[in-house]
Amino acid sequence: MPIEIERKFLVVGDAWRQRADKGRFLRQGYVAHEAHASVRVRLSDEGAWLTLKSGRAGIVRDEFEYEISRIDAEDMLDRLCVGPVIEKTRYRVPHGGKIWEVDVFAGRAEGLVLAEIELAATDEPFDLPDWAGKEVTDDPRFRNSAIALIPMAEVAA
Repeated sequence: MPIEIERKFLVVGDAWRQRADKGRFLRQGYVAHEAHASVRVRLSDEGAWLTLKSGRAGIVRDEFEYEISRIDAEDMLDRLCVGPVIEKTRYRVPHGGKIWEVDVFAGRAEGLVLAEIELAATDEPFDLPDWAGKEVTDDPRFRNSAIALIPMAEVAA
């Protein structure tokens, strides 16, 4: 069974940009969002995907991802998603032998910048970059499914 082991941090400053790639713009929305599972549609210039994720058990969850047509993804984003669609630019940033993903949000979540790292094991050591601030892995407000539904003004409060 495919799993995702991920840690997530607020980003401090812009030092990460020195090593970042050019980034890619993403649109994503949630067809379903429940405590036990979510169904996400994601669209970028590179393609489109439907992703099913289980609820979190610490930093681990089941994740199933399937490539779908752009036309289907656009239709799902326009007609089937619960709440607003998230818009963000994702940058890949090498650090400490790993690739970090830094998401710069736009729209109703503008101003939010998150970094995440995927790990092979829950106890895998990694080097925390200077630009990685407070860890928010366990804070449900910083899950993408919540970001789609909660305005950033409420999160910052």
